[in-house]
Amino acid sequence: MHIFYTPDIQSVHELPEEEAAHALRVLRLQAGDEIMLTDGVGHFYHARISLAAHKRCLVDILEVEPQAPLWSGHLHIAMAPTKNMDRTEWFAEKATEIGLDELTFLNCRFSERKVIKTERIAKILVSAIKQSLKARLPRLNEMTDFKTFIAQPFEGQKFIAHCYKGEKPSLKDVVRKGENALVLIGPEGDFSEEEVRLATEAGFTPISLGPSRLRTETAALVACHILNLKNQ
Repeated sequence: MHIFYTPDIQSVHELPEEEAAHALRVLRLQAGDEIMLTDGVGHFYHARISLAAHKRCLVDILEVEPQAPLWSGHLHIAMAPTKNMDRTEWFAEKATEIGLDELTFLNCRFSERKVIKTERIAKILVSAIKQSLKARLPRLNEMTDFKTFIAQPFEGQKFIAHCYKGEKPSLKDVVRKGENALVLIGPEGDFSEEEVRLATEAGFTPISLGPSRLRTETAALVACHILNLKNQ
């Protein structure tokens, strides 16, 4: 059954304009057809189209189905976006399919991309929750300066992945199930040594993601997968 993202469905029994266009023009749905909706905050809605005309798609709610959390804790990935936006968009899609709660983009010293527009990524996240049958949409944050970000409060475990030598336990061995977790992933040129020092002083634990040198988006996805698996 087709799933549509309807964040205001509890107050307005109508599909948003873009979702209505997809339902009526692309899928050719009509009044009487049954569809599934999600509000992005934990609920699915079994609905029937009551009006399908003039770019509007109104629905009657037949049943509300709360979705229990699929993992424990609040899982947050903060990464420097890649120079090639296709790679960042790929990560956003796959990480949402695997499962995370929050995604932040970091402006680091060696970042090759200093500005990012999140409108397209927001649409990718919506598409990914629908495809993977999730009722919760990850929170997407705008680009944040690294030093500003690490100074913000976070209740839970905090990690930074980097390529410098030193004592770095594997993330899979130190992350604790059921606790909130935040992992920082640097740009193609890695975090600067100063950034690593500042993060460590701010309570972030340096960790390893394995023996291979990984691309930014791959490292972020590995971190996301480890956090998700440990919190199943």
